[in-house]
Amino acid sequence: MRSGFLWFLPVLFMMVSLVSGAESDLSKRRVPDKQIKDIQKLKNPFEASSENIAKGEALYQTKATCFTCHGKEGRGDGLAAPGLDPSPRNFTNAAFHAMRTDGELFWVIKNGIPGTAMMPMVGSVITEEEAWLVLLYERSLGRRK
Repeated sequence: MRSGFLWFLPVLFMMVSLVSGAESDLSKRRVPDKQIKDIQKLKNPFEASSENIAKGEALYQTKATCFTCHGKEGRGDGLAAPGLDPSPRNFTNAAFHAMRTDGELFWVIKNGIPGTAMMPMVGSVITEEEAWLVLLYERSLGRRK
């Protein structure tokens, strides 16, 4: 599995070099103002069961490549994190999860964040269904003590 992932590292580091003028306010909403009300209404179609969270974790740790930037435990300390500005999101921060709806977080996974290294993942790396499962896992990190 590792050799299948290695192709992604040069692409990631090229993207990092293109990022400039990244914002320092990490609490800023990422969804465009014109879309925010509709996006906030989106609900995760999957139940936060232990089975679905485990599926999301498996995707996070492999196919979705989230661990590369966000770290294996979701703390924003992945292998690529030191070169990124802004730093990758720390998914263990419960306050962050309280500030964002599922729809907002799904939008970021689907569309990426312009001006940062967060690229669109849905359609290029994972499906919409897989993104919702990854989101369940990311949310679970904010509930761990």
